[in-house]
Amino acid sequence: MAKTDLTKNLLSRYERLEGQRQNWETHWQEVADYMQPRKADVTKKRARGDKRMEQVFDSSPIQAVELLAASLHGMLTNPSTPWFTLRFKDAEIDNEDEAKLWLEASTDAMYTAFNRSNFQQEIFELYHDLITFGTAAMFIEEDDDDIIKFSTRHINEVFIAENDKGRIDTIYRRFNISARAAIQKFGDAVSSDVQGKAKKNPYDEVEILHAVYPRLEFNPNKKDKANMPFESVYMEYKNGNELSVGGFKEFPFVVPRYLKASNEIYGRSPAMTALPDVKMLNEMCKTTIKAAQKQVDPPLLVPDDGFLLPVRTVPGGLNFYRSGTRDRIEPLNIGANNPLGLNMEEQRRDSIRAVFYVNQLMMQQGPQMTATEVIQRNEEKMRLLGPVLGRLQSELLKPLIDRVFAILFRNNMLPVAPQFLSGRDIEIEYVSPLAKAQKSTELQSIMRAVEILGSLANVAPVFDYVNFDNLVKHLADIVGVPQKILKSQKEVNNERQAQAQQQEQMQSMQQLQQVAKAGGDIAPLAKALPEEARAVANAEVE
Repeated sequence: MAKTDLTKNLLSRYERLEGQRQNWETHWQEVADYMQPRKADVTKKRARGDKRMEQVFDSSPIQAVELLAASLHGMLTNPSTPWFTLRFKDAEIDNEDEAKLWLEASTDAMYTAFNRSNFQQEIFELYHDLITFGTAAMFIEEDDDDIIKFSTRHINEVFIAENDKGRIDTIYRRFNISARAAIQKFGDAVSSDVQGKAKKNPYDEVEILHAVYPRLEFNPNKKDKANMPFESVYMEYKNGNELSVGGFKEFPFVVPRYLKASNEIYGRSPAMTALPDVKMLNEMCKTTIKAAQKQVDPPLLVPDDGFLLPVRTVPGGLNFYRSGTRDRIEPLNIGANNPLGLNMEEQRRDSIRAVFYVNQLMMQQGPQMTATEVIQRNEEKMRLLGPVLGRLQSELLKPLIDRVFAILFRNNMLPVAPQFLSGRDIEIEYVSPLAKAQKSTELQSIMRAVEILGSLANVAPVFDYVNFDNLVKHLADIVGVPQKILKSQKEVNNERQAQAQQQEQMQSMQQLQQVAKAGGDIAPLAKALPEEARAVANAEVE
């Protein structure tokens, strides 16, 4: 099968993106060699299962990467705690109890989809790539069995391009699959070469190029794959054979970047920042090991005559020399100073820990720490990671949640929305531990204000300025109280009305009791009055 005009054009675009990425590859390889050896195959081609730790003499940088990845996973997408909610952009609609209940049910359905899929293990790999390479990519696709399937792709496979707004909207992925898998996925569209490989050895690999990019022309009113906003093309890279042409309604990849320069497409990582210290530490460790070996097993001074055999330094070795001579086998003083080398190594480790926030992330509550100190230190930790949150929200969490919501909606996996919610725009609110920590300052300010107003309440009616209904709702939103455990505004109003009616009835009964009591006290006196006086009194009452 020959190349089509489409595949020729896409291959030309791919070659341009490949050229733009070449300068990054050597940097990625060096960073991975020292801090993520299991993925250190960017420019080096190694056999699967091969050893990757030969040139690593200190594992503390690898541990720092693992710690920061685990911390981001726990603070942004923790499976045991909510990390996002949905709300309507229209504040009036969002305050409707029925709307809140539907949003909460939809959010629960999304959490169920995340937890039932392979999301947690794949997002953890994404955090590793993000911290090491500065750029990571995850493919989110619809699956017949699991509804949604996530797959974090190695940076070596990914070639990206931005649009005019600086967002990733084009990706080329070059990867290998077995000939057997290629036939299972693409059927008869594969070339005769692939068919021949599958017959001889079905596990021989075939190189595939997958291109996803925005369509310039499409009809949004049509629902077929040829009219979706993003075009998807699979082809054999070697011969340009077109395998399939489809589309996506949303961009199927999330491509977050840890840090990014304005004139660059690919991101920068903390591992790149720490690389000089990591390389220095590695060389120091090699030197320290050599010095320790020389101290433990030093070079020997041996007289040049009188010995019958070579010097034996093994345990229990015997060395013969002439009796009566003062010649001895003595160790050579090499002047090694291990404490100095160890101090220099620890300085490098401290620098590496600072880049990866190890001291802040590993901070434990000590017996001498007060609750206020714990809160302040946690806030410090969140402030350090706060700048990272903004980019990860826009480039990771938002497109991820949007894509999952759209897939579940198309597959009727969300609850049926009330009619009045049709066509309403939905936005995402992040309630992860990191996002909550950033809101803790607002919470403390509100509570401090309430405390001050309480101290002034005896002097002036200051609480007249506070809408307590709105205050309770806002505090519930800040701390993440589920809507289903709160009473609706209608329920609260009905209860207040019933209480008011009950109070009015009680007051009326009290008044009647007072009147009756007063009437009972007056009755004996009234009987003693003359008939004329009683008649006048009755007339006044009437």
